[in-house]
Amino acid sequence: MNRTITYQITPTDEGLRIEQYLRRRGYSHQNLTQLKKMPESILLNRNWSYMRTPLKSGDILIVHIQERDSSPNIPPVKLPLNIIYEDEDILVVNKPAGMPVHPSLNNYRNSLANALMYYYEQQGKPFVFRCTNRLDRDTSGLTVVAKHMVSSAILSAMTARHEITREYLAVVRGSIIPPSGTIDVPIGRAGTSLIERKADFEHGERAVTHYQVREEKNGCALVSLILETGRTHQIRVHMKHIGHPLLGDYLYNPDMELIRRQALHSHRLKFAHPVTGARMEFTAGLPEDFSVFEFSV
Repeated sequence: MNRTITYQITPTDEGLRIEQYLRRRGYSHQNLTQLKKMPESILLNRNWSYMRTPLKSGDILIVHIQERDSSPNIPPVKLPLNIIYEDEDILVVNKPAGMPVHPSLNNYRNSLANALMYYYEQQGKPFVFRCTNRLDRDTSGLTVVAKHMVSSAILSAMTARHEITREYLAVVRGSIIPPSGTIDVPIGRAGTSLIERKADFEHGERAVTHYQVREEKNGCALVSLILETGRTHQIRVHMKHIGHPLLGDYLYNPDMELIRRQALHSHRLKFAHPVTGARMEFTAGLPEDFSVFEFSV
């Protein structure tokens, strides 16, 4: 994957070395190390330059990212792929329920990574799979994939600083009282299980979820949830903790009468574009298997 990014240096940045300027733009230390190994990856006023070169106002700095190898051990497989948005730096995909994000021993050829490897193989382009907000296999909806090492590093840092707003929609039984609030309950492992989590006030890590009931119908509630932290199974554990576990959740509430998977959907993402800084917002309507609840969004 080749990407050329151009920056015009302003008076504010005059005197900074190239490496300092790029770090301020969100490039990681690893990004700079990798760029140093790429031929003519840094051009200043169209001339190859060193990272330690100082910048002047009006300079044109060009960064040429060259990634020629694809992710190893991810076979390309033709699978349904719903791309909501794509540019030179990111992809936003509406992932179906039942599709893992990453390949694993038991899901080696049916993941989102396999689908994207096939998508780029058909274009004759190398591709390294870098997913920013990972979803459980049975959670549907929006996820962001970085297309090169720089956008990946910037998105990862934004995630760590809680600068990506993630809104989920979930379905539970009954009426939640109060209809909006914040769940600030630490989460830890449940016993020796590698997968299951629980509310753990003694050893757990802090987890914060903001919720609001969007609609109630036929004894069920559609709930909007915004994550402030990103713990494993956070929404599923938090909703169980307040007495309203998600329908269809085989691990925390195996109530499969109305839906055969956890009723959780990544509905909206908001963030600043990792390279341009433009405000981005994406939404994905309710998936088909939510139609049984007769909610409208």
